[in-house]
Amino acid sequence: MKIAEVKELSTNELKERLDAEILLYSQKKINHSISPLDSPVVITQSRKMIARMQTELRKRELENQSK
Repeated sequence: MKIAEVKELSTNELKERLDAEILLYSQKKINHSISPLDSPVVITQSRKMIARMQTELRKRELENQSK
């Protein structure tokens, strides 16, 4: 998912996707510690996607507070 797609989501959808992404990230980390993944870059990409989603949520919070 790209940043443009993240911005198009509603706040509730974004929160749901963020929760799901965090769970997937946790599973990937656990699986990687047990048996190494073919490409550990997947973990990095998940972490960056979580950061993008959290940034967009924070931006929306700040916009609502300023109104």
